[in-house]
Amino acid sequence: MTSLDPTIAGRLKRSADGLVPAVVQQHDTGEVLMLGWMDDEALARTLTTGRATYWSRSRQEYWVKGETSGHAQWVKEVRLDCDGDTLLVKVDQDGAACHTGDRTCFDADLLGPAAASAHG
Repeated sequence: MTSLDPTIAGRLKRSADGLVPAVVQQHDTGEVLMLGWMDDEALARTLTTGRATYWSRSRQEYWVKGETSGHAQWVKEVRLDCDGDTLLVKVDQDGAACHTGDRTCFDADLLGPAAASAHG
C-alpha cells in the first residue's frame, strides 16, 4: 500500500464513498479524454509511479490505465481544483483512452448545439 502525502490528503474533499473524480486531459493538446475515480491510494500510486491508476466502482478494484489494453497514460502533472473536490490529470495518452476503442470517451454523443454557436 502506498501512502498519500498527508498535506495532499488533508486538502481532498471526497465523496461519501471516499472518491474524487479525476478529469483526464491530453497534456499538450488539452483534449479531454475521460473521467476516472481515485481514492487516496490510487492518487498516491499515480503520483509515485507516473502511471494513471484509478478505482473501479463497478469492479471494486484498482486498475492502471493501459495495463491490459496497452493504451497507457503517462502522467505529466496532477492538479487539484480550488474546492479540493476534483483532480485534473494531464497525461500523454498512448492510443485510445476510452474502453470502446475511441480516442476519447467524449467522441460519441453530441447532445445538442453548443451555446457558443448561437453567438457566432
